Amino acid sequence: MSRPPIQKVTVIGAGLMGHGIAQVSAQTAGYDVSLVDVKQEFVDRGMAMIKDSLSRFVAKGFIDQAKADEVLSRIHPTLDLRGAVSSSQMVIEAATEDPKLKLDLYKRVSEFLPPGAILASNTSSISITLLASATKTPENVAGMHFFNPPQLMPLVEIIRGRKTSDSTVETVRAAAKKMDKETVLCKKDSPGFIVNRILMPSLTEATLLLEEGVADKEDIDKAVTMGLNWPMGPLKLLDYVGLDTALSIAKVITENLNDKRYKPSPLMEKMVKEGLLGRKSGRGFYDWPSPSARKS
Repeated sequence: MSRPPIQKVTVIGAGLMGHGIAQVSAQTAGYDVSLVDVKQEFVDRGMAMIKDSLSRFVAKGFIDQAKADEVLSRIHPTLDLRGAVSSSQMVIEAATEDPKLKLDLYKRVSEFLPPGAILASNTSSISITLLASATKTPENVAGMHFFNPPQLMPLVEIIRGRKTSDSTVETVRAAAKKMDKETVLCKKDSPGFIVNRILMPSLTEATLLLEEGVADKEDIDKAVTMGLNWPMGPLKLLDYVGLDTALSIAKVITENLNDKRYKPSPLMEKMVKEGLLGRKSGRGFYDWPSPSARKS
C-alpha cells in the first residue's frame, strides 16, 4: 500500500511522553499536531510542559523565539478524539501503560481512523499484536517507542506486530527519520522489546541493592555511571521513567515471559503505593523541584 506523505499527526495522551512526542513531531518533523487527552487540565499541563521545553531551547540558543512560536502554532490541544483522529494520517498513542485501557482506546480509535492511517503505540512493553487485535486494520498498527525525553533522546524502537505490514513499518521509519531519530526494528513482538528487555533486570537489581542496605542510592548510581559508563544511574533513571511506568513494564514482562528476573522489587511496589513516582510526582528516590522552581 502506498501512502501519501504524512502532514497531520495526532498524539493521544498529553503526559510525560505524549507532550514530548507532540513537540518533536511539530518542531523537528514540521507536522501539524493534535494533542488529545481526556481532561482539559491534562491538555493544559501538557501544553505548559511544551512551552517550558521550548523556552529552554530558546535560552540555550538552539532555536529563536520566532521558531518556538511557530512550533506552538502547529500544536492544537483538544479533547475531541474523533475530530483529531479522523483528520490524521498517523496517530501516536501515548496513553497510560495499562493493557485494558489501551484496548478500549484502540477499539474507539479504530472507528475514527481514515483509510490507510497508521496507529502507532508508544507502549514500553505491551504486545503490539494484542493492541492491533482491537482494531479493524491490524496491518496498520505498529509500535513506535520513544525514550524520555523524546525531544532529546535519539532512539525510536519500531515494533512489528504479527499482522503489521511492511508498508506500515517503512512509513513509521520514515516518520521517525523526519523527527531526526535513529531507529531499530524489533522483528518479533516480544514483551519489553529490545531496550526494556535488557534494562529492567538492572533497574530491579539496583532497587534490591538499596532495599538490602548494600549501598546508598548515590553510591549505586555513581558505581553504575562511572563503572559501566551509563549516562545516568539506575535509581535516577527510574525517577525519570516514573516508578509506576517501570512497575507496569516489569509486571507485563514477568507475566508474559514467566521469568523471575523481571519481577519488580517490594521496594518499587511500596513506593508506587505511596505515590513516590519520581520526577513527575516531585519525589522518588530523589527529590525533584517543580518546573517553575527549576527555572528560577
